[in-house]
Amino acid sequence: MFVLVNLKAYPCDHLEVARAAASVADDTGVRVGVAPQTAHLSAVADTGVETWAQHVSPNEHGSHTGSALAEAVADAGATGTLLNHSENRLKLADVDGSVRAAERAGLETCVCANNPRQIGAAAALGPDAVAVEPPELIGSGTPVSQADPDVVTGAVEAAAAVDESVDVYCGAGISTGEDVTSANDLGATGVLLASGVAKADDPEAALRDLVSGT
Repeated sequence: MFVLVNLKAYPCDHLEVARAAASVADDTGVRVGVAPQTAHLSAVADTGVETWAQHVSPNEHGSHTGSALAEAVADAGATGTLLNHSENRLKLADVDGSVRAAERAGLETCVCANNPRQIGAAAALGPDAVAVEPPELIGSGTPVSQADPDVVTGAVEAAAAVDESVDVYCGAGISTGEDVTSANDLGATGVLLASGVAKADDPEAALRDLVSGT
C-alpha cells in the first residue's frame, strides 16, 4: 500500500511531517509520500521523503504566468503529482494535458475523481493511478471504505475495465490503520489523506498507526 499525505494549504509544519514520513518509510519499508505546497517542494524533497506536487499545469515552457510547470516541479525534487483533486477540478482536456505534461517531465501521476464512473474516464487518460474521493467525505473522519464500500470496489472495477495497469487509491476520511486495511481489502493499492496527518498533534504517531494497516 502507498500512503500519500496531501498537506493542502494547512498551517502545518511541512518539514516535521516530511521528516516523520521519511522516518516511518525507512523503519517500516512502507511507501510513504508527502505532497506539500509548491513553494515547499525543494525543502520537503531534501528530507529524503518521496515528494509529490499537488498539481501541475497542462502547458509547456512559455507565457504561462501563475502555472505550475511540470519541469519546474520535477527540478524542485518532486517525483509525482496529484491532478484534478476535488478542491482543484480541471476540465477533461486539461486533465489530459496535465497528465501529458507530467509524463514529459518524468513525474508519476494520480488523477482524482468523485465516483467509479469518473474513475473509468480518468483511467482512460493513461495515468499511473487514480484516486476515488467522494467530496462530501473529505476531511470528515469517516472513510469511504466504511461509508460506502461499493464506491471503492466500483472504482477498482471501473479502472480495471479500462486499463488493468492503473493503480486505484482510496481517499476521503482516511485517518487510521484500520481505514488503510479496509481500503486494501476492497482492492485499493494506496490511500490518499490529508487532515489525519497534517492536523495531527503528533504526525509521526499518526503515520505509524496508518502504516500498521498495510
